[in-house]
Amino acid sequence: MEFIRNFPFFSVAVFLFSAVICSVLKPRAARIWTTAAEAVVLAFSLSVLIYTTSGDTFFRYNMGHFDAPWSNQLRAGPVEALAATSFSYVLLMSHIGGIRYAKADIEPKKQSAYCTLLNLVGAALMALSYTNDLFTGYVFLEILTLSSCGVLVIRRAGRTALAATRYMVINLLGSGLFLLGTCLFYGITGHLLMEYIRDGVATLEVTGDYAVPLTVTIGLVCAGLAIKSGLFPFHTWMPDTYGTATPTSSAVLSGIVSKGYIFLLIKIIYRVVGVDSAAMTSARHILYVFGIAGIIMGSIWAMQSAHLNRMIAYSSAAQIGYVFVGIGLGGQAGFTAALFQIIAHGLCKPLLFLSGARLSEASGDSTEFADLQGAAHRNKPAGLAFAVGALSMVGIPTLAGFAVKLFFAAAAVEHGLLVDIATLTALALSTLLNALYFVRTVIRIYTPSGNAPTNGAFAPTDGESARTRDPGLIAAAVGLTAGILLLGLMPGVVSGIISRGLALFA
Repeated sequence: MEFIRNFPFFSVAVFLFSAVICSVLKPRAARIWTTAAEAVVLAFSLSVLIYTTSGDTFFRYNMGHFDAPWSNQLRAGPVEALAATSFSYVLLMSHIGGIRYAKADIEPKKQSAYCTLLNLVGAALMALSYTNDLFTGYVFLEILTLSSCGVLVIRRAGRTALAATRYMVINLLGSGLFLLGTCLFYGITGHLLMEYIRDGVATLEVTGDYAVPLTVTIGLVCAGLAIKSGLFPFHTWMPDTYGTATPTSSAVLSGIVSKGYIFLLIKIIYRVVGVDSAAMTSARHILYVFGIAGIIMGSIWAMQSAHLNRMIAYSSAAQIGYVFVGIGLGGQAGFTAALFQIIAHGLCKPLLFLSGARLSEASGDSTEFADLQGAAHRNKPAGLAFAVGALSMVGIPTLAGFAVKLFFAAAAVEHGLLVDIATLTALALSTLLNALYFVRTVIRIYTPSGNAPTNGAFAPTDGESARTRDPGLIAAAVGLTAGILLLGLMPGVVSGIISRGLALFA
């Protein structure tokens, strides 16, 4: 069993090694290699999850022959392993479900490079899940940012170049703030390892030294990661980014990339700043206010969208707001709700983007709602998958979204009356708006229509099974739907892992 302690390092190393290998392979071989690497890392992550949860324990892994802080250190507990398992699972499902589109949307000579970029995304997410020092976190933040831009811009169509530029500019702003905060942490405490910084911060709190610089440092780190994850009002890159990328890229960017930034923020709050210290700063309250605003405004913009992909993208802005509301609420209940939302949204959003692409293809490659009418009859598997994802976002019982809203409502009632009212009102309003645009879309795609798409493109008929048969999408839809049902039917299993893990997180 001690050999399992190597798996966090192996998870990062396998993806980095695969990125190099795929750069020299032919496209088909690169796709097979990448899929195999994703499956292997998923097995590693699941093994670490079972190992840590069965004993309610955590372990550290020092790379090299020196103890920290002289060597890089990884830390794995139930929460880290759960995040790594979720990220690797969604990456695998997104890749499988979008292979058909990746082959069509990306030039043949660039398809191996696309697999290289996906492996770099995976390596960065594994490193952010397990790293125990801030500077390594920054390094892999940048790797994640650059590789994410690559998987976006590699599809040379429409507004991808503009979307990638906007995404890069906003993310580099967040990276700069995070790096500045990291440097200040090092200047104030003399350490980069999370536990050592925490000890230094605790000492400063007792002595009262550097109170203002410490508050500014915490604010810079929180602001940088909030900007990178797309918290309102820094969400403007989402519609073009998610709407123009190939479906695998949209699924990965919306499902797990933004969550990697937020997970690092939660680690910093717990293991660098300290939950009690973070609660005493205004950063927590600011994140809460912007989270509430993101929930409402994202839902309103999604309801006003005339295109399917833009509606799903604006919905992501609202769902990111949920996570930051949980962080703002604080306490074990608040962070449990935030982490549960990270996993639930990571499963729902790829399902919507992957199935939405097939519905669009069945409607003459149009994403306009007028053309999507009856699309679920033209592609039944995609219609069913989209309905599951959409209804989960609304919060229908037995699906993951319903459990998410229950956890946030439970976290809200632990606070004062004003916070209670604000949170429950935002939840109710968001649920109503989600129902308006998601249920409306489900009704539209299941409403029969004998008319061809208004853009004049060819729309396949029910008899064209060759165009609707997509084993990759079906496999991904089954896998993602199973995850959504697991969270909806047995939320206590996942929330229990999160709760026990948070007790070991500090």
